[in-house]
Amino acid sequence: MAGKKGIHFGGGNIGRGFVAEFLHNSGYEVVFIDVMDSIIESLQKTKSYTVTEIGSDGEKSFTIDNYRAINSKHEMEKVIEEIATADVVTCAVGPNILKFIAEPIAKGIAARKKKEPLAVIACENAIGATDTLRGFIEQKMDDSTKANIKEKARYANSAIDRIVPIQDADAGLNVKIEKFFEWCVESEPFKPASPPDIKGVHYVEDLQPYIERKLFTVNTGHATAAYYGYNRGKKFIHDVLEDKELHDIVQDTLKETAHLICTKHSHISKSDQEDYVQKIVRRISNPVLKDNVERVGRAPLRKLSRKERFIGPAAHLAESGDKYDHLLGGIEMAFRFQNVEGDEESAELAKKLKSMSAKEATQDITGLAPEHPLFKDIVKVVEKVQGGS
Repeated sequence: MAGKKGIHFGGGNIGRGFVAEFLHNSGYEVVFIDVMDSIIESLQKTKSYTVTEIGSDGEKSFTIDNYRAINSKHEMEKVIEEIATADVVTCAVGPNILKFIAEPIAKGIAARKKKEPLAVIACENAIGATDTLRGFIEQKMDDSTKANIKEKARYANSAIDRIVPIQDADAGLNVKIEKFFEWCVESEPFKPASPPDIKGVHYVEDLQPYIERKLFTVNTGHATAAYYGYNRGKKFIHDVLEDKELHDIVQDTLKETAHLICTKHSHISKSDQEDYVQKIVRRISNPVLKDNVERVGRAPLRKLSRKERFIGPAAHLAESGDKYDHLLGGIEMAFRFQNVEGDEESAELAKKLKSMSAKEATQDITGLAPEHPLFKDIVKVVEKVQGGS
């Protein structure tokens, strides 16, 4: 009887430090898949690495072993074979890369050798990432496999929350990661069978409130601090939150999103959300994390897109006639995150704001329709940023 096996796409810090740690601690052999030669070669040469959880109360280290690594650029057939005999497939590759990992998963599902269906769980910072991945997988699948998919694969969306700060220069495969975590996965898709036994995963019937609460609190708060901090010349997120004015701006922004969350998800009480907000603010204020504002702010085009951490909640609030002034301030700061070294999207953002009118740029970057009640306010913000004021 072979043990449990989890395939994980993405050998980065979240993959090694969060997802693989959970799978490892739950008795899975982990097979890392990536196209980055350096990461795969290091994993192939090293039998174990260390994950260090850092919190305000000190550090705790764990050894991760019982893993293998395959480079999908060179050994695609091997990857398909591994998926055919795996129990779980997870990924942490970034939402834009999902389309590239779909083909091996589709072929692995078609070649299934286990009678239990494969559990597919995307661990991305995006709403409904597993649904998105499923769409790409099904484009690569023949009709007969699709018709009988329930027997071969079960897809479940998930929401993950854990901060991975900038790593030490000589860390190698070792990962420093925040002690706090939340990993929620939908339970419904696995019924009538039980979901995969992964210690630390919180299975929930309805994921939407958890995803939105996390995205519109943790991600909105973190990004607001990063963009204001970058514009005010701060180095770390904790420096931003030690500044009384900026601390209040982050808190006021999260009052706006809290109003949305409690109105939309009536079972989340005002006091529960207030506790959650304060817990999050304490987390991101933790100086031990030494989290750079540039790292947290990177990829501004994605962060300014329609369903993301700023436009998503501001659009909801605009539709219901509620206030979103502080969100608009964060949105302005995000538009000012241009030509930041090492971040391609910030250079792309600068180009778009140079070559387009305010209306064109608003539509292109935020995905809002001109008739949306939020549109005219974003246009004003863009005009202000383009005017260099």
